Amino acid sequence: MKLIEDLQQVFVERYGEKDVTPVEPAQFAAPLGYFVVGYLDGAPIACGGWRVHSELEGAAEIKRMYVAEALRGRGLSRLVLTNLEDTARAAGHRQMVLETGLRQPEAIGLYLATGYERIANFGIYRDHPESRCYGKPL
Repeated sequence: MKLIEDLQQVFVERYGEKDVTPVEPAQFAAPLGYFVVGYLDGAPIACGGWRVHSELEGAAEIKRMYVAEALRGRGLSRLVLTNLEDTARAAGHRQMVLETGLRQPEAIGLYLATGYERIANFGIYRDHPESRCYGKPL
């Protein structure tokens, strides 16, 4: 998918390599996950998903949230985030969690502005000094 390729390029530009987080498309299939793609004039412009988080009971983990660079600053990331939260809540999850990096200040700003708070790093990011994990009750 073009959006995921573009997101990986952002990781290369900011961190020097692609994101190597283990992510399998099947993890986003209902009922254990969800993935949404937003379109404008037939072209994909935004995406994001959540998957059940195995370490944190009752939590859904946001993954691969991205808005095409040319369309940023228009509130699309908030629309995707709201959709992810609503669908996770409807699926019975009590908390959203996510990991982002220090070199993604736009993402950190979005999450803080929408009620996310810093939580202990989890999973493969537990000891990564540039990782920041956030959570929000649903």
